[in-house]
Amino acid sequence: MKTYMIGAVAALCTATTAFADDVTLQLKWVTQAQFAGYYVALDQGFYEAEGLDVTILAGGPDIAPGQVLAGGGADVMIDWLPSALAAREKGLPIVNIAQPYKSSGLMLTCWKDSGITGPADFPGHTIGVWFYGNEYPFLSWMSQEGISTDGGEGGVTVLKQGFNVDPLLQRQADCISTMTYNEFGQVLEAGVSPDELVTFKYEDVGVATLEDGLYVLEENLNDPAFADKMVRFVRASMQGWKWAEENPEDAAMIVLDNDETGAQTEEHQIYMMGEVAKLTAGSNGALDVADYERTVATLLAGGSDPVITVEPSGAWTHAITDAALQ
Repeated sequence: MKTYMIGAVAALCTATTAFADDVTLQLKWVTQAQFAGYYVALDQGFYEAEGLDVTILAGGPDIAPGQVLAGGGADVMIDWLPSALAAREKGLPIVNIAQPYKSSGLMLTCWKDSGITGPADFPGHTIGVWFYGNEYPFLSWMSQEGISTDGGEGGVTVLKQGFNVDPLLQRQADCISTMTYNEFGQVLEAGVSPDELVTFKYEDVGVATLEDGLYVLEENLNDPAFADKMVRFVRASMQGWKWAEENPEDAAMIVLDNDETGAQTEEHQIYMMGEVAKLTAGSNGALDVADYERTVATLLAGGSDPVITVEPSGAWTHAITDAALQ
C-alpha cells in the first residue's frame, strides 16, 4: 500500500508538471534580490502548486524588457511605471496587472563637501542619471524644480551614468542615482562613511514613482486562458514575496543559487534583500490607485517637456489581482 501511494504521488507530480502552463517572466535587470519574490516562488514550489512552469529571464544593459514582451519572448515583464507609461504613450500597449513594490527605492546620493544641501543647490553641479527609461523620474523632478538639465547656466550637467557607482567614487559627478537596496550599499562597501554623504530619497521629496510592477500586453488580457495564467502567476509571486520578507537571508541565498554569472556576493544580497523587503512591505500585489495617480501627476508636471503629455487611459487593471486575492 505504501509503495502504491508513493508511486501514485510520483505519477501525480509528473502529470502536474507535464500539463503545467508555461509562463516566461522578463526581469528589468540582472539576477539579484530586487527580484527575490519570483525566485522564491520558483524555488519553494509556489508556481508549481498553481500549475505553472515558470521561466525567469535575467535582464541587463543590452536587454529592453518592452521589446522582449512585444516580440513574444516573454508573457510578463517587470518595469517602472514612468517607463511603462512613456512606452504606452509611444504605442506599446502594455498594462500594469500587479504592483508588488509599494515604495520607491530611488534616490540621489551626493558628496556632502559639494555644498549640496537641497535641490536649490543642484545648479552648477554634475549629476549622474540612469537612462534607458530610468531617467524619467529625475527629469520630471528637475522640471518641477525649474532646473534645466541641458548643462547651461543655472542648470545641472547630466552625466549618463552606467550601472555602477564609479562616477561618485572617482569624483566625476557630485551626485549619482542610487537605489536604497543596491548602489547606496556599494558606496558604503567602497569605504565611504554615511557622514560624508547627503541623500535625497524620491519618496521623501514628493516625487516618488512606482517601481517594479508587472506588465503584460493589453491584447493578451482578452484571452481568458492567459488571464487565468496571470491570476495564478500573481498569486504565487506574492506568496514568494511575503515569504522573502519573512525570511530575508534565506531568500538571498535562493537568489544566489539562481545567479548563473557568479557576480553577486552573499553579503550584498543579504543587504539588498533587507532593503527590498522595506519596499514590498504593505503591498498585497494590487496597484494602489492613489500611488498611481501620484506617479501620473509627477510625470505630467514636466512643464514644456513632460514625460507623458496626456492622462493615460487603460494603463492598469485590478482584474488580475482581484481574482488572485480571492
